[in-house]
Amino acid sequence: MVSIDDIRSADERIKGEALRTPVQTSHAVDVHCGASVFFKCENFQRVGAFKFRGAYNALSQFTPDQRKAGVLTYSSGNHAQAIALAGRLLGIPAVIVMPDDAPGVKLRATRDYGAEVVLYDKHKQTREALGKALANERGLTLVPPYDHPGIIAGQGTVALDLHEQVPELDVLLAPCGGGGLLSGCAVATKALRPGCKVIGIEPSAADDATRSFKTGTLQTVHNPETVADGARTPSLGELTFPLIQKHVDDMVTVDDAAIIAAMRFLWERMKLVVEPTGAMAYAALHSGTLRFPGKRIGVIISGGNVDLDALPKLFV
Repeated sequence: MVSIDDIRSADERIKGEALRTPVQTSHAVDVHCGASVFFKCENFQRVGAFKFRGAYNALSQFTPDQRKAGVLTYSSGNHAQAIALAGRLLGIPAVIVMPDDAPGVKLRATRDYGAEVVLYDKHKQTREALGKALANERGLTLVPPYDHPGIIAGQGTVALDLHEQVPELDVLLAPCGGGGLLSGCAVATKALRPGCKVIGIEPSAADDATRSFKTGTLQTVHNPETVADGARTPSLGELTFPLIQKHVDDMVTVDDAAIIAAMRFLWERMKLVVEPTGAMAYAALHSGTLRFPGKRIGVIISGGNVDLDALPKLFV
């Protein structure tokens, strides 16, 4: 299991490579929510998402033989870009399995970072099976998007940063797909500020993590239709699920309309370019799904890789 010591070690490894992203506030948000809200802006991280933290931490621990052979992962976008860039920085060849309907901005960036992209039809194949087969065939080390100790520890550095930048938070809200960010940040938060509530936010159309949390049994979802492409994961992982059970206080869901409304508000009022998945945590506050009057609330904006071609369909 990942501990606060693993997260602190990850923080040392990624220093000088990952950015210490800023925290932004808004009077308009505070008035709307009746609380003091602090946005941890991982949309300003390298590759435009928190994923770079975990990717660099995981790859930096490769053995010389692993570095020479290369790495493989599967991802719809942000983890793909993160592994591609981390691989380039560390001299590790990267092969990325991506769905053929992945957002164009993420697909182009992954290739631009120097990775080999293997496309697949998500309606005919599973990325896990294809990735495992390719990794075995080519002798590559598989680093999955979230269910990996190095990934989880690296993502936990987001909360490590935030609690240093903004002391005495009462609540931390984090988006959840496969649970790497949420579990890592929950471990860090409960070690640094045990009284701070940690709540995961998920799309209502992809509510497997919420159902898993509520029932205590791992639940799945198949190719969910949601604007939050970063949360279209089939389930929590063998590592992330028990960490979330142990360290997270609650899970809630928000629908696509609430995500889009929150995303639009952040663009218009705070001038923050945020992708749908990145707006999920704030959507729970903006929509009134969660209310914490008078509290100090940390909100993780997980990414800003917006597919500009899709904007007309979102902002109607």
